[in-house]
Amino acid sequence: MKFATGLLAATLLFAGVGASHAVVRIADDRGGLIGTYLEKYQSLRTSGETIIIDGLCASACTIVLGAVAHDKICVTRRANLGFHAAWDFAANGREVTNPDATQTLYSIYPSPVRRWIAARGGLKPQMIFLRGKELMSMYRSCYLDAQAFPSR
Repeated sequence: MKFATGLLAATLLFAGVGASHAVVRIADDRGGLIGTYLEKYQSLRTSGETIIIDGLCASACTIVLGAVAHDKICVTRRANLGFHAAWDFAANGREVTNPDATQTLYSIYPSPVRRWIAARGGLKPQMIFLRGKELMSMYRSCYLDAQAFPSR
């Protein structure tokens, strides 16, 4: 038990958070409706919780980068961010790009992320992924035992 407690304390220390601060882990989030994520992340922003990105965070999930303070986000080596243009369903049920929502989404991201997206041709229907050294150059690293922090 002492070992597990020590491991958890070390994990929190390396994650850059005090033991009294809550942590939210994002690990397998494929996104969804933009409005839902804006609400979710607004409440996280005001809570002061630290966000650990430890796996896939795609589509609307990536709004976390602009909605939560930069110093409250850390990424693990497994972090993988997926970006694409926003879309709606057309009358025939097919997906169509929504230029206004895409521009809104793009404007939410911090400058380094916008530059990275722009260097790859902007937000398009196809997913582009930010991970590895490029991502680690934009956000601080966090180290954790993935089992210690369940995903939300």
